[in-house]
Amino acid sequence: MAAERDRGTSPPTISEVASEAGVGRASAARTLGNYGYVSPELRERVLAAAEKLGYRANALARSVSTGVSHTLGVVVADIGNPFFAGIVRGISDTSRAAGFDTIVISTHESLDEERGAVGVLIDKRVDGMIVASAAVDLEDTAHLKDAADHGIPVVLLDRTLPHVPFDTVVIDNRESARKAVDLLIQAGHHRVGFVWGPPVGAPVATRRELQAAASRYLWTDGERLRGYLDALDDAGIPFDGSLVMTAAKTEEGATESVTRMLELENPPTAIFSTENDAMTGTLRAMRALGLSYPEDVSLIGFDDSSWASVMDPPLTMIEQPMLQMGALATDRLLGRIRGERADPATHTLEARLIARSSVTSPRVRVT
Repeated sequence: MAAERDRGTSPPTISEVASEAGVGRASAARTLGNYGYVSPELRERVLAAAEKLGYRANALARSVSTGVSHTLGVVVADIGNPFFAGIVRGISDTSRAAGFDTIVISTHESLDEERGAVGVLIDKRVDGMIVASAAVDLEDTAHLKDAADHGIPVVLLDRTLPHVPFDTVVIDNRESARKAVDLLIQAGHHRVGFVWGPPVGAPVATRRELQAAASRYLWTDGERLRGYLDALDDAGIPFDGSLVMTAAKTEEGATESVTRMLELENPPTAIFSTENDAMTGTLRAMRALGLSYPEDVSLIGFDDSSWASVMDPPLTMIEQPMLQMGALATDRLLGRIRGERADPATHTLEARLIARSSVTSPRVRVT
C-alpha cells in the first residue's frame, strides 16, 4: 500500500487511488467511472482508498471516456420566478432519484442568452437538456437542433415550437384561461381586462391585429390570450382592444396598463392577470387609485402561490402542476437518453382553478 499522501499537494489521481488499493489503474478507473465490470471485493477496496485519499472524480474527463456524464442541463427563463423554481425542483428530485445531477441556467427570457446556455451545456457534455425556450419560430431553433446533432436529446418545457421534433411538456393554457374568464363572466362581468398581452406598445384596435401580434411572441402568452377571447366569444361579448395590455411585459408595464384601463370612461369591472408580475402590477395600480378587490374590481391570477392564499381577501388563482411538469419532462428526457425511439409527443397537463374570495358581482352590471 502507498503511504498516506500530503493533503496540501495537488488532488489525488486515479493512479494514486490504484496504488493505495493495490490494484491496476484500469480497474480503479472502471470502479471510479462506474463503467465495465469490477468484482465486489475489488470495488470495495478502490472506494475505500478513494475515500481515504479524498479523491473526487473528474466528471468531464469521465464523460469523455465513457460517453456518459450522468448530468442533465436545464434552461429556464427566470429561476427567480416561483413557477420555474417549482419546475426545477421537480426536475431535480426526479433526476437525482435516477442518479443524474442537474446544471440549471437562467436566461431572463433572452434568446441570445439561451443560445449561449445551450452552447455551454453542449461543451459540458450533458446527457440531455430540458429547455423552456424563448424561441417563437423555426428560425430561432438552430441552437436546439445543434444539441440534437451532438447526440443530446432535448425536451421542451412550458412552450411548444412548431416543426421541431422534440418531446414537449405543457399545461392546457388556453382552456385554463377560458375557464378563468368564464368564471368572471358568470359572475356578471362584461368588461374584463387582460393583463400580459403582446408588448406592441399601443392599444390594438382589432381582434385580427391582436392575434397577429400575439403570434410573434411566446406560445404560452398567445394561448392564454386565445382562451380569453374564447370566453368572450362563448358569452357573445364583443372584443375591446382597450382592455388588453400591450405594454412591456414587466411589473411596471402592468401597473401603467391597468391604470390606463381603470381610468377609461367605461373601465373593466374585472381583470385576468396571466403572470405573477402582472398581478403585482395590477394590485399596485388599484392601490394607487384607491380601489379594492373584489368590491371595485374582481381579480383572477395565474400561478398560484402561498402569498395568494394569505392575501386579504385571498386571491382566486390558476394553479399550475409545477412539480409534475418537471418530473414528467425529466422522465421523458431519461427515456430518450436510454434510447426510446417513439415519435416525439406533446404532453399536456391540466391546471386547476382555485376559487377564493377575489371574485364577486360587479357593483354596476355593464351590458
